[in-house]
Amino acid sequence: MHATAYTYDPESRSGQVLLDDGTPVPFDAAAFTAGGLRLLRPGQRVRIETEGQGDALRITLVTLQTL
Repeated sequence: MHATAYTYDPESRSGQVLLDDGTPVPFDAAAFTAGGLRLLRPGQRVRIETEGQGDALRITLVTLQTL
């Protein structure tokens, strides 16, 4: 699934992405670390892996989108 980086806090290594329908979904440090990223800027396109649905949707991995 793809999304757009919305917020990122380098101290906590967590933030939010916006799904393509505009829904904000938070991610934690574990999801950020799993992707091997060092920095994330708002507006960057990312690929995310999730588990759960609806209110239980949880991001498990955040990586940069590559073509």
